[in-house]
Amino acid sequence: MSVRKAKIGVIGAGAWGTALAQVLSAGQDELLLWAREADVVAQINNLHENQTFLPGHPLRPHVRATQDMDALAQCEALLIVTPAQHLRTTLKDLPDGNAALILCSKGIEEATQQLMSEVVQEIRPDNRLAVLSGPTFAHEVAQGLPTALTLACDREETWKTLYPLIAKPTFRPYFSDDIVGAEIGGAVKNVLAIGCGVVEGAGLGQNARASIIGRGFAEMLRYGAARGANAETLSGLCGLGDLVLTCSSASSRNFSLGKGLGEGQSADALLSNRATVAEGASTAPVLQQDAKARAVDMPIVDAVCALLTGETDSRSVVAQLMGRPLVSEQR
Repeated sequence: MSVRKAKIGVIGAGAWGTALAQVLSAGQDELLLWAREADVVAQINNLHENQTFLPGHPLRPHVRATQDMDALAQCEALLIVTPAQHLRTTLKDLPDGNAALILCSKGIEEATQQLMSEVVQEIRPDNRLAVLSGPTFAHEVAQGLPTALTLACDREETWKTLYPLIAKPTFRPYFSDDIVGAEIGGAVKNVLAIGCGVVEGAGLGQNARASIIGRGFAEMLRYGAARGANAETLSGLCGLGDLVLTCSSASSRNFSLGKGLGEGQSADALLSNRATVAEGASTAPVLQQDAKARAVDMPIVDAVCALLTGETDSRSVVAQLMGRPLVSEQR
């Protein structure tokens, strides 16, 4: 007896969306990948490669790209991988249906300070909701290298429905019921990764980078607590795990942005020359604003914001951080 293969769709054909389409297409008759760009659709369908955003990684022939959002109407699960600031528009463009929505974008909406899940709950309140987050580089996922992530779901029943669709031998999603925690880990680590890149670019050493990771994690915990996240979630794959990976390699778009800032380049020049989005640059100012409104002290986030706006330089920022009062490490 043949086993029915559920249809999965991925919305957003950047590097991460393409890598997800590749790994999740194993065992599927067809996996639909929606792209905004006509040339990306043509590359994927004709050359079986996304030469624009994930060059050098052949895709399975049954990964099929489309610009027609309605083509995803029959999908049982949709992974949404568009940039965070475009999520609201993407949700409004989705075809009607009860597909489970799996958020893979990491950030906080600038206009509303809402988490991505809050935007979904406002625009598509009847759809089941999950957040997929964790320590991942797209090129490694596309190669089939071992990866573990958090799949945070609105209820355990959602998890039981979704994990059989996306779990693969080298792609292991672990359950959490803390959607807020999973989102905060993914959003905050992008900003902290910029700070670690600054340390690298300025040649300030590995000790300083480790300090940014450790003290940055404390900021993540404080902010998470203020928004109702569980500390245990942030200590796991989608928090500390993702933070360590993103703060340790130029494969991270946010780390490489910070590295350029640390080398003395301007944020405007660095951001204008990028084909891909460094989410931390958009998240930093809204995170800073929301943290201040909640009376959460986040000095590293403040420093990254100052660098992005050109208010200060990397060495001045580090000197300021190192000159902060010595208090209990838990504060």
